[in-house]
Amino acid sequence: MPHEVIMPALGMAQETGLLVRWIKQAGDAVTEGEALFEVETDKATMEVEAQATGYLADVSAGEGDAVPVGAAIARICETPATDAPPKAEAAAEQQPRSGTALPEGEQVIMPALGMSQDQGLIVNWRKAPGDSIANDDVLFEVETDKSTVEVSAGHTGYLAAVLAKAGDEVPVGETVAIISVARQQTPVDQAWNAASAVHASPTETSPTRQTSTGAGAVATPPARRPAPPASGRILASPKLRRLALERGLELEKLADAGHSQPFHARDLEELERLCAAGPAAAAEGRAARRATARLAFDGFSPFASWARENGVTDPAALLAGLAATSLRRSGDTPRDNIVIAVEVFGARRHYHDADLPTLRGGLVEEVGDTADLILRDLRQGPVACVAMGPEAAPVLTLTGSGNALEITFECGAEQLSAHAALTLLSEFAGRMEQPLRHLL
Repeated sequence: MPHEVIMPALGMAQETGLLVRWIKQAGDAVTEGEALFEVETDKATMEVEAQATGYLADVSAGEGDAVPVGAAIARICETPATDAPPKAEAAAEQQPRSGTALPEGEQVIMPALGMSQDQGLIVNWRKAPGDSIANDDVLFEVETDKSTVEVSAGHTGYLAAVLAKAGDEVPVGETVAIISVARQQTPVDQAWNAASAVHASPTETSPTRQTSTGAGAVATPPARRPAPPASGRILASPKLRRLALERGLELEKLADAGHSQPFHARDLEELERLCAAGPAAAAEGRAARRATARLAFDGFSPFASWARENGVTDPAALLAGLAATSLRRSGDTPRDNIVIAVEVFGARRHYHDADLPTLRGGLVEEVGDTADLILRDLRQGPVACVAMGPEAAPVLTLTGSGNALEITFECGAEQLSAHAALTLLSEFAGRMEQPLRHLL
């Protein structure tokens, strides 16, 4: 299948590119990756590489032409160019092979938003089939390897056909929508199918086919709720992906709860709530418990230094002792042979009989998988907030910045009562603030 050569966008605000010169000429054999032509923008002159191997044909823009971004200027064919196909055959190519008749109008194509971009993932349609469209209206959002960009309509009229749905990956230069002058009684609305793509005849290709991007466009609510992609890929903005990664949140929680994709930063609060509820609670309707204590001063660090001078060289053992004592005092049921799992930089160690006053008397490290309480020490890392949800055992997580300390406690409702959970957190926070006091 011929590959269309289009004018790429070399900058977010670029609308046209000046074709400086063709490095390859019509009829020349080209190899993918070879320099094809030079284009000049406001800031630089750059070589544009061929995105396919074959023969250069149907060159429709000359040196010195200012070509709109997204406009097709040539094709790369598998065989040397021959006579143009009859008009009837070219007209037939305007229709998808599925047999669905398409309305007449301006074609909106998948734009090239980067030099090496082959395709774009449609994240969201801002307009629905049949909607009135203005030239500068944001029509859809497309995700590349680096960002999510809003794509403007570039034409005024009515959205007569949508040829790809949210979640579809469409090759650059392929038609994804048609904007007509008159409103259609039955607008086309179908998923992308490479076998039924609209292929415009190069002799009929007009520079008005281009789309333009508008990074500063005002976001409006999506006109319709897009279905999740069949591939199972989660559609989310790069900002939300970054925030979720930093906070250890799973975007799948939003999808499982039935929230509309794509997800944006405004969904962060709901994502945190769902993650705090935990997978078991979400599936079975059980409540989760989560509480946070903030200390202006971390007293544990100087205490650990003092303990090291007095023969206790394992700070994880000290943490285990403080946690075990706090768990005993939580007031649920008497506990013997408590096992505390301490995680530092991803490495987990298990301790039992870890009551702080007996540390000097022979704390025993235990290797195993089960624990009565998990304690994660993230004070030396970049994580500032956690909402991971209940696990097999209650979890205490330490995060901090400077001398401040934040302690987050999470558990399932079936693991500890609300009173016991708050008592445990309060006891442990007091020990972390004034460890020496609890040696008495």
